[in-house]
Amino acid sequence: MIERFKNFVDNYQKSSAYKSPLGFGIARVDIGQKSKKVLCATYPVLNWISENLGSYAVFANSLNPDAKISESENECVYGIDESFIYKALDLYTPFLIESIQNKTSHKNIQIILELKKAMEENRLKDNNGEFLFRFVVIYKDTKCESVESAYMKLLGLSLGKAKLRSLILDGIFALLQNVAWSGNKPYELEWLRENEIILKMRNIYPKIDFVDKFPRYLMQIIPQYDNIRLLDTAKTRFGAYLGTGGYTQMPGASYVNFNAGAEGVCMNEGRISSSVIIGEGTDIGGGASILGVLSGGNSSPISIGKNCLLGVNSSTGISLGDGCIVDGGIAILAGTIFEIQETEAKKISDINKDFTINQTNLYKGKELSGKHGIHFRQDSITGKMIAFRSNRKIELNDMLH
Repeated sequence: MIERFKNFVDNYQKSSAYKSPLGFGIARVDIGQKSKKVLCATYPVLNWISENLGSYAVFANSLNPDAKISESENECVYGIDESFIYKALDLYTPFLIESIQNKTSHKNIQIILELKKAMEENRLKDNNGEFLFRFVVIYKDTKCESVESAYMKLLGLSLGKAKLRSLILDGIFALLQNVAWSGNKPYELEWLRENEIILKMRNIYPKIDFVDKFPRYLMQIIPQYDNIRLLDTAKTRFGAYLGTGGYTQMPGASYVNFNAGAEGVCMNEGRISSSVIIGEGTDIGGGASILGVLSGGNSSPISIGKNCLLGVNSSTGISLGDGCIVDGGIAILAGTIFEIQETEAKKISDINKDFTINQTNLYKGKELSGKHGIHFRQDSITGKMIAFRSNRKIELNDMLH
């Protein structure tokens, strides 16, 4: 039977109907109380690029054409109905016994088994006949056309299946609705306003945790490593990436936006804005802020190298190479003028072959962007911005990570 399944998958992939997916999965959606639009999509399993193409064949061949919600050359969304579930279970026959006996095996089959329970309990649609479970495929990385595909891309980033800054997220703010979140449930603001009296008089007004277009990271993601620590759930947006373990984010001014994050062990007590990537071993001091690309005119995404130190309340508007230090309380921007003495410039040149020594000893911040081993400081007597070859090794506290 397993051989027959392999032949089925192979024949489908060779057929003219086959379209290679960038990502696919089955999502549970939350529907707007008033607009009936999708407010949120939750994927228990994300299949990315070449993962689980056997399940892709099963799902694609189980679709009911009448359950199509949207489809283009870039993506598609189909509702899950009874025929989909029965067909998928039949195609999955060789693996069903193992899946029932072991809840951690064949995760896509586990989803179908849960859908079967939802079908038996009449939970596949809401009271208005809207599909609550949907099969979603992204074929091409283009501008998202649905809330479901937007959530899939954000999940891909948070899980590290797609690298930060590798996906097209243009227009995502216009696509997602601004909603009130109570726990994991989104409420339309207009619906809350219209029903405020009823909800409050009957003591069923929901506890509103925050209002945003994006859910919080921990509402969608189980940290992939046990030594990732987030001390305040409000400080990380869905779509952020927290590396391969050892990441610690303290409360207070700390924050990580979507499409941004750390590549490994990192201490964060500052703000990692959208599209900012932090290298392993870097310490972001309390209140330190790194410019993003969502507003303010900055169009060049910033990367901070490995083993850097961003001092308390500093502002960084250029990329940093490895082993850099920004003193507390200063701003280093593309147009900031730094003085570097010739002896220090030569030391910097020794480890940065693309660094050009200026006869004036003056350098704009953009000339130092991405260079390794630079210490940025403000002279406390003259007030001049200066830079020199860093002679400090940045080491995080192993006990904390």
